[in-house]
Amino acid sequence: MSSMRIGAAIVGAVLLAGVLTGCSSSESETTSTVPTGEFPVTIEHVFGSTEVPSTPERIVTLGVSDADVVLALGQVPVGNSGFAFYETGLGPWAQEQVGDAELTRIESDSEPNLEQIAELAPDLILGLNAGFDEATYNKLSEIAPTVARPVGTAAYAVPRAAATETIATAMGMKDEGVRLNEETDALLADTVAAHPEFAGKTGVAVMSYSGVYAGFLPGDGRGQFLTSLGFATPQPVLDGDTGDTFYVEFSAENTNMLDADVMLVLGPDENFDIVAENRAFANTTAGRNGAIVPATLDQRGAITYNSVLSIPYAIDTLVPRIADALR
Repeated sequence: MSSMRIGAAIVGAVLLAGVLTGCSSSESETTSTVPTGEFPVTIEHVFGSTEVPSTPERIVTLGVSDADVVLALGQVPVGNSGFAFYETGLGPWAQEQVGDAELTRIESDSEPNLEQIAELAPDLILGLNAGFDEATYNKLSEIAPTVARPVGTAAYAVPRAAATETIATAMGMKDEGVRLNEETDALLADTVAAHPEFAGKTGVAVMSYSGVYAGFLPGDGRGQFLTSLGFATPQPVLDGDTGDTFYVEFSAENTNMLDADVMLVLGPDENFDIVAENRAFANTTAGRNGAIVPATLDQRGAITYNSVLSIPYAIDTLVPRIADALR
């Protein structure tokens, strides 16, 4: 069975669990399974704590990957943000869960249109993988209970498991969130076991912009995907971690600081040639050994979202390319 089919089975198991515990219909535009948790629930986060008084039925997801978790738990958000490379804010791995439901795109997660959000009449706003500040949080909280990122995490650097469990808890579906995490972890463990050649190797995800290069940290989805496969992040990238960002910036003259056994390049498409842009990359370990892997846009999206829905897609489409590069 492919990991994409396994991923569908993960979500299907959660939906089936909802069916077995009871079903309900709603006149709203969202569809939902019946939560098994008790309300109210209180969620601690970087800006304090938020009480969710009852089962949310109209969820707005401001975190760029938060919608994936809500979808995996059987509900379609009434409004969602997302990364710029998807018109709807959602990747191809989420289309089955969305179905024919109407989507409303919220353009900015850091400076959202408050009037647009208020018009959606949400009863819960999720902003775990979002960049809004405390002043914006306070304004959002006047519209509906708002959950921000956990204490001790940087913006856009919330671990997948923590985001999944927090969102599931806010929806009254904590057990289902735990199950999603366990199934995703098992899928990754199976992938690592199938690729012993990854052990002991270093790996880095790199993006070029404005004449400099970003090396993504393990707290970010892109860096976390590689570490979850068993790759170690290069030490110079770790040494540059200030604790308040999700990447480390290197000048064009310091590409040697990004040296790794495998380099995953995140460009506009799989035809982007980072060596043609900067010949110094040819002298890195990955460059000398033919292990520079330019991701497709959807592969880039899948590891950037780093969700329980997108990881199976990344495993199916990107892991074989990484393995081939190391042969």
